[in-house]
Amino acid sequence: MQIKLTYNRRSTHPVEVGNICIGGDNPIRVQTMANTSTNDIDASVEQARRCIEAGAELLRYTTQGLREVESLSQIHEQVLTSVPLVADVHFQAEVAEAAAKVVEKVRINPGNYSKDASKLEERFLRLLDICREYGTAIRIGVNHGSLSERMMDRYGDTPEGMVESVMEFLRIAWAQQFMNIVISVKASNTRVMVDTVRLLVKRMARERMDYPLHLGVTEAGEGEDGRIKSAVGIGALLADGIGDTVRVSLSEAPENEIPVARDLVNYFADPHSPRYTGEVTAEVLDQIGDRPTIRYSSMEDDWQLFCLQAAAECGRLLWEYSAGEIELCNPSFSETKLNFLGKDILQASRVRIYKTEYISCPGCGRTLFDLQKTVAEVKKATAHLTGLKIAVMGCIVNGPGEMADADYGYVGAGRDRISLYRGKECVLKNIPQEEAVEQLLKLIESDQNGK
Repeated sequence: MQIKLTYNRRSTHPVEVGNICIGGDNPIRVQTMANTSTNDIDASVEQARRCIEAGAELLRYTTQGLREVESLSQIHEQVLTSVPLVADVHFQAEVAEAAAKVVEKVRINPGNYSKDASKLEERFLRLLDICREYGTAIRIGVNHGSLSERMMDRYGDTPEGMVESVMEFLRIAWAQQFMNIVISVKASNTRVMVDTVRLLVKRMARERMDYPLHLGVTEAGEGEDGRIKSAVGIGALLADGIGDTVRVSLSEAPENEIPVARDLVNYFADPHSPRYTGEVTAEVLDQIGDRPTIRYSSMEDDWQLFCLQAAAECGRLLWEYSAGEIELCNPSFSETKLNFLGKDILQASRVRIYKTEYISCPGCGRTLFDLQKTVAEVKKATAHLTGLKIAVMGCIVNGPGEMADADYGYVGAGRDRISLYRGKECVLKNIPQEEAVEQLLKLIESDQNGK
């Protein structure tokens, strides 16, 4: 059975964010997040310039407290004419309110926005009033690993819980006719991420809401694995016509994220892409007594582009048709190379795990160690292992939650201090960073030896 690949974008209303609009008939926007300390003004501005040169249309900064709000105001003065800035706020509603007065957009996380559920609506209404006065947009950003205790008790760690976390806030905004909101629901598990976004779209449609969506796979990792994982999750939704702004979260310099996101967006939105010219085909082949196989053919001769396109198309088809195998066809590349890529896509789609999977965040101003160097060290030390999921997380804000399905976790606990996890259990706390990789390896070896 040959599959006809089509693209029809979901209808949303436009949201103004400074000098750009997200949603509506506007292009799908590409954004990133700084990994400098927000209080290091010079480094933050210099990194912003690199990201803007790479094509970033929005820039987000971690905003832990009022000191970071002041720093963000100074950064804003130096990059104002280029791109809108987004304050990333966790835990303190008053920080979101202050940030809304100095930047174009504020991201809040319903899972930790207000500790007092009885005052949640009151605090959110106050933020809406400030944003209305200053013309500031809001991103309601739910992460799989940071649902509130109230949602966890009722729904568990599920797509339903994530969607209800969003809808609780959206209903408040909808009643106030506050439309300047963009939504994200993210997970490091691509299947959870895709299922949650699709469920959210259905729920919003049922309640006649058309808020635009921000897409991303959290903690995708780095290198080719991180790009493939991002393409599987983001691409599956872009193929559905879902998505108005995209951030590819890589454990690399933030400017490296922009070309990947742009390539994905162009593949689905550009009428001249292979997707529209007939050079790309996908078939489902019936297998007697086994799950179907996806056959994906392309003439794309750029390996990086081919990886993104194949991951985006095949990931969606693997789930949609309950397929279990991939056969990639491209005369520009060797059969061995294509076979390995097929396996990587299967793993990124969580259809089959055949090698160790690394879940690593992109880092931000909260990260107090060299994340890229550490990811490389952990990979090197554990390269001989197979079938495990190992997380490397910059801090505890989302770390323990987002790596919830990992077998082992390496999490920043303070400046040059690390905590090690077995599943959700912290087994070594606040150890020196220089000892952490060795201690992680010892923990894994001890468990595998049954000691």
